[in-house]
Amino acid sequence: MQLTKNRWQIIVSAILIQLCLGAIYAWGVFLNPIMSDFGWSKTEVSVAFTIFLVSYAGATLVGGRWQDEVGPRRVATVGGILLGLGYYLASFTQSLPWLYITYGFIGGTGVGLGYVCPIATCVKWFPDKRGMATGLSVAGFGAGALIFAPVATRIIETFHWRTAFSSLGILFVVVVVLAAQILRNPPEGWQPFSLKEKAKNKTKSNLGLEVNWLGMLQTTQFKMLWLMFAFGATAGLMVIGHLASYGVEVGLTEGAAALIVGTLAFFNGSGRVAWGAISDRIGRPHALMLIMFILGATMLLFTRFSDFNTLLIVAGTMGLAFGGILAIFPSITADYFGSKNVGANYGVMFSAYGAAGVLGPMLGATVYDLTGTYNYAAVVAAILCFIAGALAIFLKPPTKKEEKSIGAMGKYSLE
Repeated sequence: MQLTKNRWQIIVSAILIQLCLGAIYAWGVFLNPIMSDFGWSKTEVSVAFTIFLVSYAGATLVGGRWQDEVGPRRVATVGGILLGLGYYLASFTQSLPWLYITYGFIGGTGVGLGYVCPIATCVKWFPDKRGMATGLSVAGFGAGALIFAPVATRIIETFHWRTAFSSLGILFVVVVVLAAQILRNPPEGWQPFSLKEKAKNKTKSNLGLEVNWLGMLQTTQFKMLWLMFAFGATAGLMVIGHLASYGVEVGLTEGAAALIVGTLAFFNGSGRVAWGAISDRIGRPHALMLIMFILGATMLLFTRFSDFNTLLIVAGTMGLAFGGILAIFPSITADYFGSKNVGANYGVMFSAYGAAGVLGPMLGATVYDLTGTYNYAAVVAAILCFIAGALAIFLKPPTKKEEKSIGAMGKYSLE
């Protein structure tokens, strides 16, 4: 009974950690104030967010392998300290390189180390409800901006963007470090009662293949999933990185733009829970196909409207679909390649998010600086989403024949 209680405590810890890490989606509320103070261009300031996302993805790769070796508690603790330190030091920004190093590199590294730990831990504690568990564990990340976008906006309006950075930095250290102490892996060989009852029948969430990241790289499924992840995340991150600024530019107040960002964040978090549970029922490939087509259609609508109510609807739809991506990819990584090495495997898979972190925000900023509109960038992102949706139609789990073709170095954990 104690183990059952503990595994739900893991979910609570994961949500608390991810709420703080998800503050990255509130970046848009800092964009205009920093540009205004220093006279920097949108592209120059947006580089900080790009560096953050690349550092985040790179640190996820390192953190995934590290937490597989030493457990999630230590790695998540280090991640929380770096996240808070990056935000706090960013409050002293006087130059672009300082912003890039503090917010971009240090803060992004902290998020990457912390992000993978709750996900990998939840996958191991909930093999019977993998989609739901990963959806819940990353829901906080998607909803982080729902809390921190209006909080940061209020602090900026009342005090200054520097105060917002320093205050959030202190808060993140306290919350993430405390919540990280709850994280731990289940005992070796542990399974919940519900899965033991179904042991004679393999389920969608227990396909039986166990390979490490070297073996995963050899599969066609990894290549397809990586491209799908990168294409879908490019659209979502382009919108997230520019939504608040876009709202102000089309005539909304700072507060109204922050509310739209919060709306996207709310549905981003809700979408992670909903799509995670849906994917348990209809299968991950079918869920991903629907998500990618919804994202593509929404990108085509994004810059066609500028009134508050319509932007709320578009932001909500975008958040709902984008949230599903972050819920399903950890689950499908464990489904197809096993849970033993899911930390390292998902860290490698998550490099697609890093690629999208470069392409998405910079595509939007560069195209806007050159043309004065986001329309062309939105069309490119929509096409990428449609391609990802088409790939999902042909996605199948690895077969026993494919498992046999994986080299010996890929079949076992590198310990």
